[in-house]
Amino acid sequence: MPALDEGTPLFVQIVEQLADDSVADVLAEGARAPSTNELAAFYRINPATAAKGIILLVDGAVLEKRRGIGMFVAVGAREQLRARRREQFAEQYLDPMLAEAGRLGIDTDALVSLIREIRLAKRRQDIMTRRSRHIHRLETPHNATCARA
Repeated sequence: MPALDEGTPLFVQIVEQLADDSVADVLAEGARAPSTNELAAFYRINPATAAKGIILLVDGAVLEKRRGIGMFVAVGAREQLRARRREQFAEQYLDPMLAEAGRLGIDTDALVSLIREIRLAKRRQDIMTRRSRHIHRLETPHNATCARA
């Protein structure tokens, strides 16, 4: 788990981190989630602060309590979080992008083409970066010595 920052309430950061872990399938559905005491010890925060974040996740049906056992990621939590994040993504990024595209006279087909071009260029760049790293590894003295042996 990453370090917490000073700008956002700690309990909110805990909610976001556990939600991120669920979306990324680091915490799979049915998996045991960290306890409030584990979170408090890890982040060196008050257990009540950690509990506040856990309670929000339970209320949001992301985590479920199993009496005497602990907290677990609820079945359907990943898809629920992804659906919520898709809505937030649309509001935060797509709505403003579509408004600006409209102001610039970019129609939907042109916008989709532009997105595809950018995505393709990014993929090509990633491939070139991986090839460059691979070639660099092959050219290092250690590998050259190993190759001669």
